[in-house]
Amino acid sequence: MNYYISPRFLDKLAVHITKNYLNLDGVRVPVILGVHGRKGEGKTFQCELVYEQMGIEVVHISGGELESPDAGDPARLIRLRYREAAELVRVRGVMAVLMINDLDAGAGRFDAMTQYTVNTQLVNNTLMNIADNPTNVQLPGSYDDKPVQRVPVIVTGNDFATLYEPLVRDGRMEKFYWQPDRRDRVGIVGGIFAPDNLGAAAIEQLVDTFPQQAIDFYGALRARIYDEQVRDFIHAVGIQQVSSRVVNAAEPLHFPQPQFSLEHLLQVGQQMVNEQRYLQEMRLADQYNRALRERSPAHPTASPPPASFYRAYEATPDTTPESSTGNAPTAVTPSSPPPSGPTAALSPETVRQVQSLLQQGYRISAEHVDQRRFRTNSWQSCTTIKTQNPDEAIAALEHCLVSFPDEYVRLIGVDPQNRQRVLEEIIQRPAGTTGQT
Repeated sequence: MNYYISPRFLDKLAVHITKNYLNLDGVRVPVILGVHGRKGEGKTFQCELVYEQMGIEVVHISGGELESPDAGDPARLIRLRYREAAELVRVRGVMAVLMINDLDAGAGRFDAMTQYTVNTQLVNNTLMNIADNPTNVQLPGSYDDKPVQRVPVIVTGNDFATLYEPLVRDGRMEKFYWQPDRRDRVGIVGGIFAPDNLGAAAIEQLVDTFPQQAIDFYGALRARIYDEQVRDFIHAVGIQQVSSRVVNAAEPLHFPQPQFSLEHLLQVGQQMVNEQRYLQEMRLADQYNRALRERSPAHPTASPPPASFYRAYEATPDTTPESSTGNAPTAVTPSSPPPSGPTAALSPETVRQVQSLLQQGYRISAEHVDQRRFRTNSWQSCTTIKTQNPDEAIAALEHCLVSFPDEYVRLIGVDPQNRQRVLEEIIQRPAGTTGQT
């Protein structure tokens, strides 16, 4: 199967790898190339395609190998694998690279709760040492004065801002942010569905229907189509006979290629998008953990949780905010006029907060809870505010305060692209007190 290789990706890796094998006088070439970007965009797979096309030998390290109960083992592993790659160059006479997948998952710090171990320090120090002295990489307990072959190091990850800053500085690591554009996405998806004869027009419509989905979404979508054949097979042989027919079968099973149609792919794709939305919207673990924290003796009084510590990628200038379902951009639907009747005025601080959230493109809503359920953190939705008009949003919030005068009411700010809460702020407590807390 001929998969698509992005010209930008091929150019970046080919130039970096080749430069490390050239002797350029007076030029300091970084040893490490960091390929980072959004999850599921095919960073590792694109690297593998480039290696295959260039005939490069690859020595792999997983981010999960960068921690060990024995201090120093991950750092020794990096040095050992680097020397193995250098030996491949000497023995086989071809270029080789050391590739570390998901470096940020193994050596990054995502928040204050991430444990920073001795191994993490040694991994950072080892990679910096290799970047500074790529021909003098020694194993612990021994020393060889014979220089080793310089080998480029390719690392992948999602968020390199979580890494140790001296490691990612210019001169040690060259950075490449991989975000496939529409041309790349059409080419990659076309390669995924190449055996299915969908046609170029159908591929483009499929990509344009799910523009916010990562590349791995389309691979999972193609695999989902085969579920129907597997289901038919299970019904045909009987649920009790599946094990004997699949494991150690006398003859290998063959399934005919299903008929791929654009309409069916769009239908199954929408089901997958809905499952993603359910996963993001439930957030039951946050509710359970918050309830436990607020009931613990160390937290006698409940307080709003801090803002989410997860990092969000900033939209590029040519990116248009899209609907939370991941489909094509849709216009924001204005809500109906705020209900008539008595209202309670929001504090000036809350008004400014609402205006700031809406100006940044966030959605807002409100939740309420009585004093008894407040202790268990059992909040209920008060109102859904679809408008981006500050006056209408403020009026809807004020009506919510009046509807539940003896209850807690909190303002919710939601990032529609990442489907994460960016703010939870109590704006009313029982007895009618309004304002920020």
